[in-house]
This record gives sequence, structure tokens and C-alpha cells, in this order.
Amino acid sequence: MFSLDQLSAFVAVAEELHFGRAAERLNMTQPPLSRQVQKLERAVGVRLLERDNRRVVLTEAGRAFLTEARRLLALVETAGDLARRVDQGAAGTLRLGFTAVSAIRTLGPFLRRMSEELPDVDVILHERVTPAQIDGLVRGELDLGLGRPPFDAQVLDSQVVFREQLFAVVPSNHRLATLGRPLSPADFAQEQVISYSPTQARYFHELTIRFLADAHPRIEQRVQQILTVVLLVAAGRGVALVPASARSLGVQGVAYCEVGVPGEPVELHAIWNRDSTSPVLQRVLTLFDDPTMLSEHQ
Repeated sequence: MFSLDQLSAFVAVAEELHFGRAAERLNMTQPPLSRQVQKLERAVGVRLLERDNRRVVLTEAGRAFLTEARRLLALVETAGDLARRVDQGAAGTLRLGFTAVSAIRTLGPFLRRMSEELPDVDVILHERVTPAQIDGLVRGELDLGLGRPPFDAQVLDSQVVFREQLFAVVPSNHRLATLGRPLSPADFAQEQVISYSPTQARYFHELTIRFLADAHPRIEQRVQQILTVVLLVAAGRGVALVPASARSLGVQGVAYCEVGVPGEPVELHAIWNRDSTSPVLQRVLTLFDDPTMLSEHQ
């Protein structure tokens, strides 16, 4: 086997075609340089250089070997640079979980910012409801999730990355679509409401239950995905509560109405495992400190 020092010595001599100049280039004396080249030739098993007191010439084998030696030295340099970039979080892989509706408002701007700030980080996308994301984070299958609370704060950490209003979605010809004012819980009394799974869509299940606690609506269906909810509303199966971003789904036959909930109560969190040692994750989390991180205008 030959060493990197031997390769470097050979390349210097092959490019200078002079042992003295090559030794000066490598900041060493000529005798150890000659020994490095000789050791390399013994390791390879062929003569790479023809030399005498007047000149140094590459053999045919030497010319072929020079190409590969340069490639190997470049690969070593690149590997070292890559290792440093991975250690700094500037290169590597981010396994990202997201929900379908979170993708409407946040995924595009997030991926664009990643491409701008961390172009050497590969983002592998996993569409999952929040409980499946949390399971993936705990198992080490995901590095980062874009989902909703609640979750075990002793195992997982989070940061709010987006807030939005709560809306009602109703069939276009429904009476609630014509009131022209924010809807109150009383407006939903005796309405058939499409709600959410208390296990797979716990966040929106609890938002719905809290808002309609005193309205006594008829809840006959519970589903996991907001898109499914909107499609059922379009089919005339009931009314529902959804985040404002659901308006971008483009489903025909529905109307979106403001509800009497102040502020922006719907939160989207970036969620990660507290014990994660991923340099890429730590670098990505710093991007969320920028308030324009998820701006639609980026």
C-alpha cells in the first residue's frame, strides 16, 4: 500500500519534472522526496519516472498513474471538506415530517430557504399526521417535524413557526355562508358537524370541542385530514372548523366564514427530539429565528 505523502511527492515531481523544484514546493529536502517516490514505485510495482542527472520524464505508466493520483488527492481533500461541513451542519441529510395542510403554507417557503441557506443539505420528506411524526421523532426515523401539539415535552422540544386564524367551512349554499359576520358557537346549534379523530387529529379535535362546547352540535363523523373534512363539507355532509390555510386547498362548493375566536389560535410547531445530536438539525433550527423564514414572499 502507498501513503498520501507518497502520492503528493509523486504528483509534485511529475508536475515539476524536477526533484529540486518539487522538494521546494513541498517544503522538504530532496533526499526524503526521492525516497517517497521510490517507495511509491515499489508499492505500485512499476517505474513511474525515468530520471538521470539531466532530466525527469514520466513513463507511460507514470502518466496514467498521475491522473489517478490527482483524483485520489482531490477526493481526500473533498472528503475532509465534506466532513467539516457535515460537522458544522452545512451538509448532510434532514428527514422532515409534515402534515398535508402544513405543506400548503409552510413547506414551499421552508424548502426554498433551505436551498438558499443550506444547498448541500438533502431534505427527505415524510408526509405524516402529527402522531405519526411524533412516533418517528422518538424512534429516530425523523429529524424534524412540522406538526401540532400536544406532545411529550420531556422527550420533544418545539418552536412555534406559524400562527393562523380559525375558520368555519360550510357548503356554499348553506345559511351560515350568508350571515355576513363572524360565527358564534350558537350558530352551530343542531348543525351536523364534521369533527376530527381524538387520537390522530387531537389538536383540531380539541379546538372544535372547545369552540362548540355549549352549542350542542351533532357530530357524526370524525376524520384525520383537513382535506377530507373540506371534501365532506363540499359533499353536503356537514360543516366544520379548519385553519385559514385550508382556503388554499381549492375545493369547489364551499365557503369559508370567520368565527368569533380572537387572534390566531391555530399553531404550527417545528418539533424535534431533545436528545438529537444532528448538526444539520441544529443549523436548521437557527433558521427559524428569522421571522421571514416561512414568508410566502421569499
